[in-house]
Formats: sequence, C-alpha cells, structure tokens
Amino acid sequence: MTSGPTKKLRSRVAAGTAIACLMAMGITSSSAQQAGDLGAAVPVPPAGSVGGMGDVNLFPKRVVINGRREIATVGLYNKTLDDGEYEIAIVDMAMTPQGQLVRFDNGLDEATKAKVRTASEMLRYSPRRVILRGSESQLVRIMARAGAEVPDGEYRSHFVVTSVPEDAGFSIEQAAGAQQPDGIGVTIRPRFGIAIPVFVRVGTTTLDVDITAPRIITEPDGSRAVSFTLTRSGTRSAFGDVFVRAQGSSKPIAISKGIGVYPEVDSRQVIVPIDPTTDPRLLAKGTRLTIDFVDDDFSPGNKLAESAFQVP
Repeated sequence: MTSGPTKKLRSRVAAGTAIACLMAMGITSSSAQQAGDLGAAVPVPPAGSVGGMGDVNLFPKRVVINGRREIATVGLYNKTLDDGEYEIAIVDMAMTPQGQLVRFDNGLDEATKAKVRTASEMLRYSPRRVILRGSESQLVRIMARAGAEVPDGEYRSHFVVTSVPEDAGFSIEQAAGAQQPDGIGVTIRPRFGIAIPVFVRVGTTTLDVDITAPRIITEPDGSRAVSFTLTRSGTRSAFGDVFVRAQGSSKPIAISKGIGVYPEVDSRQVIVPIDPTTDPRLLAKGTRLTIDFVDDDFSPGNKLAESAFQVP
C-alpha cells in the first residue's frame, strides 16, 4: 500500500472478538421463549435470557439435547432500538481448573483438547447469519445427529453469536477529539459476542460431586468470602447453585448461582462472597457453616454435595 505526501493513510484495525463465555448451564430445553410485550422505550430482554457486553441476548441460557437424533432451538434477541447483524457459529472450548473457558483456536494445547468430548461434528444449525431490527427476535434450529457408533456419554460444544460491526467507526484521533491533517489513523470496531453451551447426552450418564477444603478468606478489598474446591467424577457435567448457611441464621449468608464443572476437569476452585450485611456474630470463631451444592441441571433441586466446617 502506498500514499503520496499529501494523502492521509488510514489503517483499519478490527479489535478482537470479546466473547462472554457464560458458565450458566441450568435449563434443559429444546424450545426457546419468544419476547413478551416490550411496551417501553428501552426493550426488555426475554425472561431467562442471558446477555454479555454486546447488544444481543440468547435464550435459553443453555441447551441440552437428550438423544442421538433430536432438535433444539436457541432464540436471539436484539435488546437495543437499532438494527443489528450477527454471525452464528458452533465452536469448541475447554474449561480450566479456575472455571474459565478457552477456545480451541486460542492456543489451547493438544492434551487439553483431547480431554473434551466435543459435539461440533454432530451438530447442524441454521441460519448462520441474521439481521434483527431493534427489539426483534429470531429462532435458530440446532439438530443433533449422533451415529450408532458414538459411545454413551455427554458431548459439548458452544453456540457463539458475534455482532458484525458497521463499516463506519471512530478513529483514535476522533475519539480523543484531535484532528491531524496527515499521518496514520486507526479505526477500532469491536466485535462483541456471547456463548452458551450445547450438550448432547447419549445413553446413560453418571455424576458424583464433592466439596473439599472449605474455608473463609479475606479478599484484597477487605470483604470476606467462602472458598472451597468442587470436585466431580463420572461422564456428566456438574452444574448448580451454592448456598452457604451459618448456624443460627434463617437465611443463607452467601449464594452463588450457575456454578459448573465440565468433564475435562476433575475439580475447580469456587469463591462465594459473603453478604456484607451479615451479622458479624455469625462469622465468629467456632461458628458452624454449611455449604450446599444444589443441582440445577439433571435433577433440579437435588442436593449434590454438602460440607460443614467451623470458623477458625
């Protein structure tokens, strides 16, 4: 690329896609809920939907397909008043022991990839690109096709929606309010995205969960939290809600919903902030605390694990 001495060169740089990989894995569903009566100037996302930094919500917050040849749907909802264009893809990701999700194409090592039983090869979906007007929604069909040779177990990939930016954008100089007659400018056009897991469960699956190493910690900002390790074994993911109760209290002192552990990791660290309004006497030395991990997936409401300890 060349330019004359008086021609301004503008180099466009596309910012990396910011994917909000949501660990929410809670509702078994093969149907999507349509948006209700919006009524207000600012659109209201459908109940049960999840959203990230961008302008699109997905519903439900996870998809579970039970069987070798089944169909599910995911709803896309433009939560703004402006038109939006979105790309749809099925991608593979792995969970780290810290609970983070990393895409296969983001430098993940082959040993970690090999631990994930991916569903991408058995999933078909349509459409793959949509344009939605403000507050408009659309359903995307996902079809599972697992052959007879596929062993029993749980397979997972992720349904990713990424916004397609408009051609126009602000240069760094424009964003800073500076105007330069000559030189190189950079146009930043971020691509925000959101992802939800898609599970295909074939035949019989198993799961055992345990809670180990519970303790109270003090965060850098001075707040207190309950830390523990959530372990799992078997062929199925663990997903549920954490409730921490103190002896003498009628309500939990700490709650964290949507905690999951995928089969590629045997355990992950969990930190649950304690409600800052908690009576300090409930955290006094010798007080008995109980941690419950309650299923919100295979058998909602069933207690998967429990652990009790005393405040040191």
